[in-house]
Amino acid sequence: MSKAPAKSAASKARTAYVCSECGADYNKWQGQCGECGAWNTLSEFVVEPAVKGGAPNLAASRRASWAGRADAPVVTALKDVTHQEESRVTTGIGEFDRVLGGGLVHGAVVLVGGDPGIGKSTLLLQAITRMAQALPGLYVTGEESLSQVAGRGARLGLPLDGVHALAETCVERILEHASKMKPALIVADSVQTLWTEQLGAAPGSVSQVRESAARLVRYAKETGTSVFLVGHVTKEGGIAGPRVLEHMVDAVLYFEGESGSRFRVLRAFKNRFGAVNELGVFAMSDKGLREVPNPSAIFLSGSRAPQPGSCVMVTREGTRPLLVEVQALVDSSPLSNPRRVAVGMEQNRLAMLLAVLHRHGGVAVGDQDVFVNVVGGIRVQETAADLPVLLAVLSSLRDQPLAEQTIAFGEVGLSGEIRPVPNGEDRLKEAATHGFKRAIVPKGNAPRGGRVGEMEVIAVERLAEAIDAI
Repeated sequence: MSKAPAKSAASKARTAYVCSECGADYNKWQGQCGECGAWNTLSEFVVEPAVKGGAPNLAASRRASWAGRADAPVVTALKDVTHQEESRVTTGIGEFDRVLGGGLVHGAVVLVGGDPGIGKSTLLLQAITRMAQALPGLYVTGEESLSQVAGRGARLGLPLDGVHALAETCVERILEHASKMKPALIVADSVQTLWTEQLGAAPGSVSQVRESAARLVRYAKETGTSVFLVGHVTKEGGIAGPRVLEHMVDAVLYFEGESGSRFRVLRAFKNRFGAVNELGVFAMSDKGLREVPNPSAIFLSGSRAPQPGSCVMVTREGTRPLLVEVQALVDSSPLSNPRRVAVGMEQNRLAMLLAVLHRHGGVAVGDQDVFVNVVGGIRVQETAADLPVLLAVLSSLRDQPLAEQTIAFGEVGLSGEIRPVPNGEDRLKEAATHGFKRAIVPKGNAPRGGRVGEMEVIAVERLAEAIDAI
């Protein structure tokens, strides 16, 4: 009786399940990832078997390819490595350049994410057309037809000379066209539609997104071509696909904006060539995205008469100080457990600040509903908002507005002390530039003489002093 033929190497390919949040892989599907604890994040993909027998393995083939070459990698002392400043080119959009760190670096890979319809494709089409004179560009679309892309460019009045377009989703064909054209800039819209012939998984799966992005990153580093990748976002607000995608690229930018508002905020969450958490502000118009050179103006309500429950603070996003209005509403609660609602800041921090206000300020709001909102849709993540939030809450509780043209900033500690925050001098200068006459700040941020131009600066060390000052 003859034996059954041995299975081929191709038939031994195994199926693995990879978590889109942390990248952990498992042999079988399960509802929760054991590494990060996320639910329903495991996606199936096929793992190719290792090459056995007479065929050389990957490591051996790489060693053989480097043997005898003059540019073979060698171990070098770090102090002997010559550092060269990154070569940058401006995109022609000042707010975009600010977020990128001063311009686009040659060979950089930038991932741009955001909600559908927020303006990702519009911004990148504007950038690639403005850079076409210095950098020939290739716009790769996997979601729209070429006529739709050209129609958008014509509608926005963009100069389309020097920009080539390609409707393709196969990475191998994209790189084949790029090798012939040799563009200096590639826009791939979007990375979730790309797929590679080396994998059998469906486009948009974890394995396809990861491998397609890896091929583009490798091409960018080998040729010095700058690449923009457009990424979809999940319902939680993160970029869809494996978390390793954000580690592979040089910069991760998020488009943010409130529904119904024409203002858009572009924020850097990762940038190997610039400041993290840098902010760019745009306004959507019929001619595309327009820069907002003075974003502090849109974050203020515009109301000239002081209103109860309102306080203007100076926050800092990246290298830019911004004036932002914080509003609070305090009202008696019919509930046994009063509500604490914070929009634009962390809700747990609001609860902590209200406890400090009671213990060290002598103001009780335990039977009151407290609502806090940061105007303009911006999210404040630094502790400089502590003091303005408490002053706005106190103003609403007493139904008395703060003095006209007053700003405040400072961190509030659990023992009631007012701690200084970084770059206090820049914040005060920004407030004085916009015509504010009075500032309540931590003593560690107060300048000598107690004034910045025409603005009076009141230095406080304790929360009780700040309450007396208003």
